[in-house]
Amino acid sequence: MSSQDLFTSSTGAAYAPLAERMRPRTLDEVVGQSHLLGPGKPLRVAFESGRPHSMIFWGPPGVGKTTLARLMAAGFDAQFLAMSAVLGGVKDIREAVVSAQVAQGQGRRTILFVDEVHRFNKAQQDAFLPYVESGLFTFIGATTENPSFEVNSALLSRARVYVLQSLSVDELQQLIDRAIIILNQDLPPGTDSSAADRGDDDTEANVLEFDPAARDQLARWADGDARRVINAMEVVAESAHGAGRHLVDAEWLETSLSQDLRRFDKGGDAFYDQISALHKSVRGSDPDAALYWFVRMLDGGADPRYLSRRLVRMAIEDIGLADPRATELALNGADIYERLGSPEGELALAQAVVYMACAAKSNAVYSAYNAARRYVEQNGSAPVPVHLRNAPTKLMKELGHGKAYRYAHDEPHGYAAGENYFPDGVRARFYTPTDRGLEGKISEKLAFLRDLDRQSKSS
Repeated sequence: MSSQDLFTSSTGAAYAPLAERMRPRTLDEVVGQSHLLGPGKPLRVAFESGRPHSMIFWGPPGVGKTTLARLMAAGFDAQFLAMSAVLGGVKDIREAVVSAQVAQGQGRRTILFVDEVHRFNKAQQDAFLPYVESGLFTFIGATTENPSFEVNSALLSRARVYVLQSLSVDELQQLIDRAIIILNQDLPPGTDSSAADRGDDDTEANVLEFDPAARDQLARWADGDARRVINAMEVVAESAHGAGRHLVDAEWLETSLSQDLRRFDKGGDAFYDQISALHKSVRGSDPDAALYWFVRMLDGGADPRYLSRRLVRMAIEDIGLADPRATELALNGADIYERLGSPEGELALAQAVVYMACAAKSNAVYSAYNAARRYVEQNGSAPVPVHLRNAPTKLMKELGHGKAYRYAHDEPHGYAAGENYFPDGVRARFYTPTDRGLEGKISEKLAFLRDLDRQSKSS
């Protein structure tokens, strides 16, 4: 089998986009995702079982989500229907159902692929449920967002989630090698094809080559995204042929892709490394560094909505009750962005970044929450004390539910000193406020209330 047979898509069109010509036709041609596609690994087993199941592919852009869905359809000889949640709606879902019903009548399966499924609202996601349950089609969703938060629990419970990973530099270089093979099969306009057949030296000048430094730079620039590196290869090839150049070195590569190389980071820092740098700059109270990383990510194409969600998380995790206004500003920034869009709405997010970096810091609530979770996991469920139970019926009142409960508003200081709100035998302290910002006042109040508890026990 020739290299063109191996790497060219089934369309075989010589002038199809490079990404389409490089689309794998078998699992063995897929680059990356060895943790799912290697021998005995989950997706490999699913393919080899002959029994497709609904699934959700969760991973960053350009890691093969669409490709794997297409391969699954081909592997099961199923009709492949694709829709984008960005452009689609209930009408498209109805049309897909009709098409699947027709295929079912012909004895053929259907795989319905929904790209960016997280962008469908709850009602749209619910529309898939009866057809997934009936087996009319196998549902495959693709998302760059955590499906635990973005996909309805009912749909999520009927699909298996597979986490796809960014491609490594070595894997991206494999794609670069494949791209060079295909690009060099197309002689530039004006080249004598008979010379190519004879192997004349004139043809050698038209062969595209990348020196090792350029290959490494391009692979790192792509930041784990196969689509990005393939599209860049196509642009570079066109530029090189137009300039009459056959050797691409690192300097010329940077010139030909100067804007994108600036935007997507010369150093090859991973997307999640940059969000980590933003988070740590906010936590470290450095507004300038925080603003730098925020703008870097926007400039590199990060979705402002993703950044707004992360800002809310930072406000809750690292500022908390030391300054609750940080959470308000983060939420307000997200709302303002939805109203104004880019670029005006991004200023509200930048304001939240600067405020959060300058705000008093506390992870006391975050730590208390994690401690409480560990405690509950380790100690199981204890019954609610009788005096704290609800008593909406006569029988419950006769059983003593709510009896002897002390109404805090009727007590001095609005506090039932000495009262116990834990189950019997349970005593724990999870929350320890800091002395920073508003939490300093909270700490003082809790100390005052605990002193009242001690006084009530001694009286």
